[in-house]
Amino acid sequence: METTLDTYFKDVDETIVRMRSYPSREIVLLHHNDTDGLTSGSVLYQAFVNEGYKVQRFSLEKPYPKVLEKLFAENSGKIIVFADFAGKIAPLICKLNGDRNLVILLDHHKAEKSVSDSVINLDPDLYGLKGDRDISASVTCWYFACHLNPANKKMAHIAALGGIADFFYLDWQVHGENWKCVEEAVRQGTMRIEKKDGKDVFYITLPDREYEIIELYTLMDIIGGVGFYGGGPELGIKMLLHGTDDSDRKAIEKFCSMKEEKFNQEFDRIRQGQFHQTEHIVWFDVKDRFKPMGVKMIGLFCEALSDSGLVPVDKYLAGFQQIPDEVPGFGTVDMGETKISMRTSIPVTERVLKEEIPGLNAFLPEATLNLGGFADACHRVAAATTIKIGKEAQLIDECENVLTKLMRK
Repeated sequence: METTLDTYFKDVDETIVRMRSYPSREIVLLHHNDTDGLTSGSVLYQAFVNEGYKVQRFSLEKPYPKVLEKLFAENSGKIIVFADFAGKIAPLICKLNGDRNLVILLDHHKAEKSVSDSVINLDPDLYGLKGDRDISASVTCWYFACHLNPANKKMAHIAALGGIADFFYLDWQVHGENWKCVEEAVRQGTMRIEKKDGKDVFYITLPDREYEIIELYTLMDIIGGVGFYGGGPELGIKMLLHGTDDSDRKAIEKFCSMKEEKFNQEFDRIRQGQFHQTEHIVWFDVKDRFKPMGVKMIGLFCEALSDSGLVPVDKYLAGFQQIPDEVPGFGTVDMGETKISMRTSIPVTERVLKEEIPGLNAFLPEATLNLGGFADACHRVAAATTIKIGKEAQLIDECENVLTKLMRK
């Protein structure tokens, strides 16, 4: 009997056949800027280059509709690959693409089916795998790369880093396809595991040195998030594939110092009581105070705040950060939007995973769409969407409305 993975891999192989027979040898690769996104981008970039493709790569914080409109308006007859986002907006991508390009989606978030033959959605969510437990975007991309050429198995350690970074904090366990990828990296000698206090501690070897994996994915999130407007994603991919030199390490130190300074300033505001509460949500708005850091940082700040003891831990946590009118590689884009990132404390996470209360992906996307916002990649305990500036309080109220309906069921 054919398993879910058998069906998935068959579709992957058929997609690769279409890609190889496509007239163009040009690929536009777009990927997220967190650890899972950077590892995804690294694996695919190297795999495509090894096959002789000309690759143009962009890192995005989200596949914003305004950016996608510009992307598809300026490209025709190419192969366009999305990694670690866009699975949910497949219908929008079909509309924007208009059959001008071959588009491949390699996401792992909640997804919607493609409505066009020229847009292939290989999000494992459509095949029954859970994107917040079984498989990361990086492992999804690694599987694709391995089917493209088995020699790409050697990048298992890079893919495993993405899987651990995205899910390790849930229950200190690695599951499903992520674990298979870890096992392969350990077999190859690019990863090792030690037992400490009954928990697995992972180590990964990059070209410059060995890293304890929590240190490495923390650095990756800082490089890609703090440094998003300062060449951070490029530095992160270089670090993964080729290692770092002295100038790289100085840049990383600068990013770390900027994050510490900005976070400490915002912690002081929280200590002064500059946050809001509703029945189920604690929320705050940093506006543009995190600038020039990327908007990935509001999610990381929420995670740090959740562990700080400065806000209640029995409610969902939400933070807003305004999106600059600039996207590296795309120039000035009139955004006029703010990003909301939501996280759950350890007590709330436990209740979500036991299905005692709704996960973030059950109410945040619906509330956002109800107000005309944009929703793409959301998990149960980590989620983010965007809304017009000025609608922050209205979005929190709409989240409460959706939550109330869900909790009555």
